[in-house]
Amino acid sequence: MTTHTVTLTEVRAVYGSGSRRVTALDGVTTAFASGTFTAVMGPSGSGKSTLLHCAAGLDRPAEGSVTVDGIRLDELGENALTRLRRDRIGFVFQAFNLISTLTAAQNVELPLRLAGRRPAASEVTAALAAVGLAERAGHRPGELSGGEQQRVAIARALVTRPAVVFADEPTGALDSAASGLVLRLLRSLVDDHGQTVVMVTHDPVAAAHADRILLLADGRLVDEVTGPFTPAAVAARITDLTLEPSC
Repeated sequence: MTTHTVTLTEVRAVYGSGSRRVTALDGVTTAFASGTFTAVMGPSGSGKSTLLHCAAGLDRPAEGSVTVDGIRLDELGENALTRLRRDRIGFVFQAFNLISTLTAAQNVELPLRLAGRRPAASEVTAALAAVGLAERAGHRPGELSGGEQQRVAIARALVTRPAVVFADEPTGALDSAASGLVLRLLRSLVDDHGQTVVMVTHDPVAAAHADRILLLADGRLVDEVTGPFTPAAVAARITDLTLEPSC
């Protein structure tokens, strides 16, 4: 039986009021199975990042419910929600968000220290080894390439052993070679370690690494396709979606 790490049920997100009121998500229901890699795509303004933010507990939806690792987020107070995000959710963003004065190892251990834990050296070493950077533990971000910095950010997301990793345009600031390394790493986390990964992307090449693609338009889930994919097929579907008239 399929186990779902994250479930969204009739999620509706609204921003602003009056003439500035925008419905970013309009009754989205979907789920992300454990040990799978899902890409979320759609035209600009389709609600991709809002879906990720609601699923990760960064934003609270106006209506509907989100469940992560068996816990309903709408039933949590702010402190409990913060702890859940810290302990059970990993984040990787386009901007690496590393602290320039800290080494790679110190950046990786930061979530554990913020949680009041004294990290074991073996934990940090294992997280860096998982992304192929054990030998760069003592280097600061300025001494690392963009691809290496993003891999440190992924190690930081993994060090708490989260139930799910959310990635928002993780290759957007990287060249094609570094992007390929990061995407193969995310793929291996799923295939070799059973990690659940949800990635927002506009890049068909990135999306082609996923098991499944969710397509959004005007805040609604309009299509769901399962792989294997080619980048050309993904690009064609996104083009069709952009040209389709809104309902």
